[in-house]
Amino acid sequence: MSWDFETEPEYQKKLDWADEFVREEVEPLDLVWEHQQFVPLEGKRREAIQPLKEEVRRQGLWATHLGPDLGGQGYGQLKLALLNEILGRSSWAPIVFGCQAPDTGNAEIIAHYGTEAQKKQYLQPLLDGELFSSYSMTEPQAGADPTQFQTKAHRDGDDWIINGWKFFSSNAATASFLIVMAVTNTEVSPYQGMSMFLVPTDTPGINIVRNVGLYGEPMNEGQHALIHYENVRVPAEALLGGEGQAFVIAQTRLGGGRIHHAMRTIGLAQKAIDMMCERALSRTTQGSKLADKQFVQGYIADSYAQLTQFRLFVLHTAWKIDKYNDYKKVRKDIATAKIVMPTVLHDIAWRAMQIHGALGTTNELPFFRMIHGAGVMGLADGPTEVHKMTVAKQVLRDYKGTDDMWPSEWIPRKQDEARAKYAAFLEHEVGNL
Repeated sequence: MSWDFETEPEYQKKLDWADEFVREEVEPLDLVWEHQQFVPLEGKRREAIQPLKEEVRRQGLWATHLGPDLGGQGYGQLKLALLNEILGRSSWAPIVFGCQAPDTGNAEIIAHYGTEAQKKQYLQPLLDGELFSSYSMTEPQAGADPTQFQTKAHRDGDDWIINGWKFFSSNAATASFLIVMAVTNTEVSPYQGMSMFLVPTDTPGINIVRNVGLYGEPMNEGQHALIHYENVRVPAEALLGGEGQAFVIAQTRLGGGRIHHAMRTIGLAQKAIDMMCERALSRTTQGSKLADKQFVQGYIADSYAQLTQFRLFVLHTAWKIDKYNDYKKVRKDIATAKIVMPTVLHDIAWRAMQIHGALGTTNELPFFRMIHGAGVMGLADGPTEVHKMTVAKQVLRDYKGTDDMWPSEWIPRKQDEARAKYAAFLEHEVGNL
């Protein structure tokens, strides 16, 4: 048995290439085409970005987590984690490398549950990076509780008709199709009574009421749509996976999405540490560099320790996903990563902001965007509090209570048991005193 914390040399060369490529070629895209990552490529943007995608393909790093049958390399989640640590520094990088959310999760469930016709219509163009998708699940009144969903779909001959409201359907405004979760049977438990549908965004009755933005973005120019589905008619072939299968499909999708967010967060938090250390070595106050101040040293040490622990946990979780090839078996660890992620990013970005002083609070540096992003990550794919409940329940399964008056580790009783176990030796010692 051996433990190995080194990346195999051939893949490390690819990571080194990706690191330089993202820094030199991709990160500048964040500055010239901000918030346009999910706008279909055309004109000059296509001329600039398509060659970058082609270079990624030549390097064998396009959609690395997918199998060769889907156009990827089949590297699995652990290698994707190492790559995502680099891609997390840039908003455009996941697009250029073919592993952006929410499209990766959407592609995964279509690949797993879709028919051949659905794969041809939706999956291949999605994998080729030629279109975008939206996961339309959350509802205004239900928050994070799918059992309260009210959007319904009912049969009408050979068709389904969808009615209801969905909120925070990210990228719906620029997506080519939506994956819509709706109640299809009110007579059974929500866990058996919901289904998913693949719906082109140009289907009549899909009304984007407004596009909700995050803090600081102009009103109605955000990426998270409030959608009213009004008698949206889709054929029976639009059903994904089978009637009543929505919860099973959702868990497949959300498990991967959550750990991918965690992978990218590592890269973003590392960027904040890099900026923190550069500033500490660059600025002088009260006769010495910031790096010589104990408060600043504490910030750096705490940030390094926090990120290192989180990174090792995420890598271990990714390794377990590859090992078991079953998100359910790693549910506890994925949920734990989801719990820790917002705090790690928030704390490190906040410390970096403090070290940069007033400049750190401005829109000329990225710290408040990171801090805001930490808040978003605490709610995306389920709030932190819900995941804590999940983790606690999973942990408790490995334990059992005691009917004894005292805890099993009550020292007086264990002392008596220990003395009884070694009584012969203790009596010998007493006799020699």
